[in-house]
Amino acid sequence: MLRLLVLALLVANLGFYSWTQGWLDGVVGARATGDREPERLARQVRPESVVILPPESAAASGAAPAPALACLEAGPFSAVETLAASAALKQALPNADESSWAEVKTESPGTWIVYMGKFTDTEGLTKKEQELKRLKLEFEVVRSPPALDRGLSLGKFDARAAADKALDRFTQQGVRTARVVEIAAPTSMTLLRAARADTALAAQLLALKAGSLGKGFAPCAKAP
Repeated sequence: MLRLLVLALLVANLGFYSWTQGWLDGVVGARATGDREPERLARQVRPESVVILPPESAAASGAAPAPALACLEAGPFSAVETLAASAALKQALPNADESSWAEVKTESPGTWIVYMGKFTDTEGLTKKEQELKRLKLEFEVVRSPPALDRGLSLGKFDARAAADKALDRFTQQGVRTARVVEIAAPTSMTLLRAARADTALAAQLLALKAGSLGKGFAPCAKAP
């Protein structure tokens, strides 16, 4: 009995050893080395037809194209004009989602200059120009608005405080007759903007002809 057991163990060990060497792969149906190269490569079908796509191309190939969106705006409008334009837009598109557009405020700074003049004749203007050149100060002749024609500007500023500070500096340098003049007052305007209008809404906005919308809607001057 012991002899049979020893013989059985010997046969089992020989069988296991033969399997680990791959000698029995075709007999037992289970490969000793598993599903590894190069045997797996040998079983490929038309490997030359496989094309590897970059990540962005692979994502795009399986996704539906995004709808085209446009940025359109009308204006700018003053505070009173904005009320009329907004009302006209709601009336023209009663079924449209009002959240599709928004009122966008734009601030425009004023303009001030340090001004000398207005001189009554060319001789007076020329004399003042020569005086400023002796002081080594830069200047330019003012032609508009008409009320300031035949005058001299020592600088242009977008804040009254900055113009006043410059005037103090010029006074210390010997300028005696200059003053600060407002060319344009600060303004606050409003645009009606549809930043992400789909094709249907864009077509409706571009077709609007309401007089209170001014020139109507057009592509946004600057990206939102």
